[in-house]
Amino acid sequence: MNTFLIKKVLNNNVLIALDHQKNEVVLIGKGIGFQAKKNEIIPESSIEKLFVLRSEKEQEHYKQLLPNIDEFTMDTIISSLEMIRKRTNTLVNEQVFVALTDHILFAITRLMKGLAIRNPFLSETKTLYPFEYEIAAEVVDFINQSLDINLPPGEIGFITLHIHSAITDTQLADINRYSQLVTVLIETIESQLKINIDREGIDYIRLVRHLRYTMERVLKEEKITEPEKIASLLKKEYPTCYNLAWKLIKIMQQTLKKPVFDAEAVYLTMHLQRLTNKYE
Repeated sequence: MNTFLIKKVLNNNVLIALDHQKNEVVLIGKGIGFQAKKNEIIPESSIEKLFVLRSEKEQEHYKQLLPNIDEFTMDTIISSLEMIRKRTNTLVNEQVFVALTDHILFAITRLMKGLAIRNPFLSETKTLYPFEYEIAAEVVDFINQSLDINLPPGEIGFITLHIHSAITDTQLADINRYSQLVTVLIETIESQLKINIDREGIDYIRLVRHLRYTMERVLKEEKITEPEKIASLLKKEYPTCYNLAWKLIKIMQQTLKKPVFDAEAVYLTMHLQRLTNKYE
């Protein structure tokens, strides 16, 4: 069985140790530093209770965060990350672990200074990632109760993206880009069709899902076949929606830097037409 050798106790929750290959690691877990001594051995069997940082870059980033976190806040953040790990059944990777710790700490600090940030992508995020959103809502609720603070609902959206990043092993920057792209596409649809889509309604959910699946197919370069006759029929019958569909496709191409197959315009036109019928 592999073990860790304690080199230094940083606080009640964080140790610096050597793994069995003599590489330095940072071990993080609730209360692991309490009464721990240098040169003591920690069995790897306790690993599911620990977060292990092996990457030097993430270790350094984390060590810089430590002086800004009091023990109680630290406990709360570690418990939050354990909740995410249990609910998603995913080993939260180092990058996400450090980024989330950083984010939660920053959110708490901002709140204390009265600088709550508005999240413009909250409804898109909730619709795109309902499972992650549910967990994020529990995490924010837990942090609020534990620290007796009131993080705003927008934080649920931000934490949702971190959780999605952990589950899918996708870079947060990419996820942000896709959420923002959905927002741009919906705003384009609303302004061209001169409608306001209810963000809580089923039409909105359907539209976001349609756009999301289109984007996923584009990213994977999956081709769907185009019913040729339908294309010319739609172009003739519904020119406004057909031209708008192509406009949306051009925006996707520019952002995702991938080609979009013509058939997507057919399905988008049909979806947009259904939407205009509802709002007439």
